[in-house]
Amino acid sequence: MTNLIETPVLERTLQAALRAGGDFAEVFGEDRRGSSGRFDDGRVEELTSGRSRGAGIRVVRGDTTGFAHTADLSATGLVEAAEAAAAAARTGGGGVREIALEARPSTPYEPEIAPESVPKARKVELLRVADAAARGEGGAIRSVTASFADSRRRIVVANSDGLLTGDEQVRTRFGVQTVAAGDTGMQTGYEAPGRTLGFEFFDQFDVEEIARKSARRAITMLDAQPAPSGSLTVVLAKGAGSVLFHEACGHGLEADLVQRAASVFEGKRGEQVASPLVTLVDQGAYAREWGTFAIDDEGHPAQRNVLIENGVLNDYMWDYLRARKEGRASSGNGRRESYQVLPMVRMTNTYLEPGTTDPDDIVRDTEHGIYCVQLGGGQVDTATGDFVFGITEAYMIEHGKITHPIRAAQLIGNGPEILHRIDVVGNDFDTWTGMCGKNGQSVPVSSGQPTLRVTGITVGGTAA
Repeated sequence: MTNLIETPVLERTLQAALRAGGDFAEVFGEDRRGSSGRFDDGRVEELTSGRSRGAGIRVVRGDTTGFAHTADLSATGLVEAAEAAAAAARTGGGGVREIALEARPSTPYEPEIAPESVPKARKVELLRVADAAARGEGGAIRSVTASFADSRRRIVVANSDGLLTGDEQVRTRFGVQTVAAGDTGMQTGYEAPGRTLGFEFFDQFDVEEIARKSARRAITMLDAQPAPSGSLTVVLAKGAGSVLFHEACGHGLEADLVQRAASVFEGKRGEQVASPLVTLVDQGAYAREWGTFAIDDEGHPAQRNVLIENGVLNDYMWDYLRARKEGRASSGNGRRESYQVLPMVRMTNTYLEPGTTDPDDIVRDTEHGIYCVQLGGGQVDTATGDFVFGITEAYMIEHGKITHPIRAAQLIGNGPEILHRIDVVGNDFDTWTGMCGKNGQSVPVSSGQPTLRVTGITVGGTAA
């Protein structure tokens, strides 16, 4: 349990928050430290470290929420913030509510090697190694940018229900972006794994291999041919379509969007919304993935939530307020970017469970289509499920074999529709690491999927 704020101070702050009336009050304390670096074309362009520390206090009265935050963690500073939040929520009433906090233990992850204990020179050396490895893939590589980031985030959560708990989250990420030049112009490659790990992250991930993978991707795409267009069968390699399912399906299963009638999945619990081969899970404590934690930012334990089971919509993701409105428990999906903002419903580690088919058989059984290895950015309308995603690495499948690379392709479709069109699911699996933006807040997430085939997605290409 973190002792970021002493228990008597938390109790006094909650009492102040509810002194003028209120249904619920919460103190969220946070202490975040981190460092980052960027090595750009042979030079250290950025080497930073920083710390932010403070508390956010919210008071709920009926349908009104008052919120205030402060960097002053003294008893006086917290009480003043509590009174400001209470004033924002107050519509009348009054009285005093006594609160006795009961500690709920969590099991925070303690890294084997604390990132802050590693000298910056060692981290810069990793960047140099990655730069050299990427350039070693050939003269076509014209530009290399390598970067690292690590953070340690301590939180404490106390609320007027008597909850008192805390967590420590340590994360490390390393990325390499490369640019290759050839007769067809410039092509880019990118690779950036991240995990909820300390510096032992580098025992699992070889920075030279990360760099080579990025460089090979850029070089391969120099020989790519213009992509075809039209409705095509698409085989998504393991991990390749994860961001698509995160954006086009996952967001639509967040309870705040459902309650605002802004989700295509609204009112469909118990209905068949996907192929029977599809089981979609969100799991906050999944291995040491990038979106992993012991408790969410409202103090609820991370849990495994089966959203779609064998194609049937089983449940949505919930934070405290949305769950309370429905008279049910939170699913542990209340997250916030920092103590300066309110929590909202967010994904954690979201993935499609593997099937039973050998991935090589999926390709062999595909007469004509696209083999997609990596997606780029995209846009999604959660109210309809419609999406557009760019493809950064893909190949043609011809007569059951992967042939030449293709470029300048987009996937255009509808999330719920492609869930129905998945006709085979592989027995492999991989994940994608990213930062999920929603209402101006960004939080770490991962998503994953096995190799799978979709029997028809509109491909936007440039081939004549």
